[in-house]
Amino acid sequence: MNNSNVKNIVILGGGTAGWMTASLLQKKWQHMGIKITVVESPDIGIIGVGEGSTPLLKVFFDALDISESEWMPECNATYKNGISFNNWSTVAGYEGYFHPFPCSLDFATFGLLYKYSALRRKGLDVLAHPNRFSLMASLTEKKLAPLPSDNFPFHFQYGYHFDSVLIGKFLRNRAKEKGIEHIEATVESVEQNSNGDIKSLKLNTDQILSGDFFVDCSGFASVLLQKTLKVPFLSFAENLFNDSAIAVPTEIEANIPSETVSTALSNGWVWKIPLTNRFGNGYVYSSKYCTTDEAETELRAHLGILESDIEARHLKMKVGRTEETWRNNCVAVGLSQGFIEPLEATALQFVYSTIDEFGNAFEEGGFTDQYRDQFNERMNTNFEGIRDYIVLHYKTNSRTDSQYWIDNRENQNLSSNLKEMLNCWYGIEDMEAALTRLNIGNYYSQRSWTCLLAGMGIFPQQENLTTADTENAQAAQADLEFVDKFVAGCSMNFKPHEKMLVGGQS
Repeated sequence: MNNSNVKNIVILGGGTAGWMTASLLQKKWQHMGIKITVVESPDIGIIGVGEGSTPLLKVFFDALDISESEWMPECNATYKNGISFNNWSTVAGYEGYFHPFPCSLDFATFGLLYKYSALRRKGLDVLAHPNRFSLMASLTEKKLAPLPSDNFPFHFQYGYHFDSVLIGKFLRNRAKEKGIEHIEATVESVEQNSNGDIKSLKLNTDQILSGDFFVDCSGFASVLLQKTLKVPFLSFAENLFNDSAIAVPTEIEANIPSETVSTALSNGWVWKIPLTNRFGNGYVYSSKYCTTDEAETELRAHLGILESDIEARHLKMKVGRTEETWRNNCVAVGLSQGFIEPLEATALQFVYSTIDEFGNAFEEGGFTDQYRDQFNERMNTNFEGIRDYIVLHYKTNSRTDSQYWIDNRENQNLSSNLKEMLNCWYGIEDMEAALTRLNIGNYYSQRSWTCLLAGMGIFPQQENLTTADTENAQAAQADLEFVDKFVAGCSMNFKPHEKMLVGGQS
């Protein structure tokens, strides 16, 4: 049983972050008799924004022993092989590229991509577009699901697309069945102890809810961490300009894609996320460069619904992170701790990694704050490591159609790590060695950095060739024939995305 002073954990806020937190902590500490209570406002939306995930969402569901056949139909969910980026670049032949999730067969082809992208940077005219070397890109082009047949025993990482409100409701119903208490109320005030710890929440139902430890999942409001405990918020606005979004649904097509699509427009980019019942679309933009009406008109024109009466939802984004994720007896999870715009769909990745890291640090420290500083440092470097990769998309764009894109490309507010990685690429140095030296390879791998930089056509104009380079170039055609044959053969072990959804795979 629980020998610590923590008997009651109160989570302020439901939604995906709140119920993911409750579910994981209950699973982790159910044998200790710790009571978990979620306080959730009754004002929950009916239709959620179509949202995507990274492969960590599968890790989350697997940790709870929840099968795909159990949750995916309930949340209108589909499979996600990765993200296509369209029109971010104007380089001929490199106007779009696919950023795939990893698979265990990448070793057979991505070494050749690294080789030819290096030759291309040296000035040799060889094919170095990442899509040609990616099995996941091939599956996506053919609208196949990332689930191999039983006689093809290789590991594939993949994400999901889902309705963000429905996934919260699914987790809420399951958590309540597992004994987690659910209170529908809003917080009127917060009482603190003399040492600054949170003592209790006064609810609009006149209930006083006490707790030993609190989790802030109250969204951008950050009622506990930022408003009550006064933890400063550090904005990323100097290198991530977008602060607004517009979301609007459209009809789904017969053959459901297995990818998210990000298409650059004049002052930002549009997401296109396939659910089983609709496409979720949204324009992420900077209000500094265009008005709300201008952005909505551009989005509707892009979607071909300029005259439609489909309602659009307008959202504001608070991009950045808190100075600390854990202060006193409170940890923030989700939007209350920070947010990086949804370009690489990392929101739920942050949620899962925060809960997992916090749970381990809290328990290893005997349910004290012994490892709080180390935890906070890991969370901060996590945010900054992922931020740098997001910033890289904007820094490497080659569009000239608006001041927004020009300013993004000319922006010099880059971290030292990002500057080093760009210097490494332009200097034709070892990307893997640089990631190891900077200790940032666990955020995005050499595969991801190469897909982005090569995919955008970032190849310096130079002639730096050796005899060996020329000989390597002569072997390129044979290498590409091997890649094409390998990818085509592997693709035969996968089924159409639509069929795997209907089949209710577990």
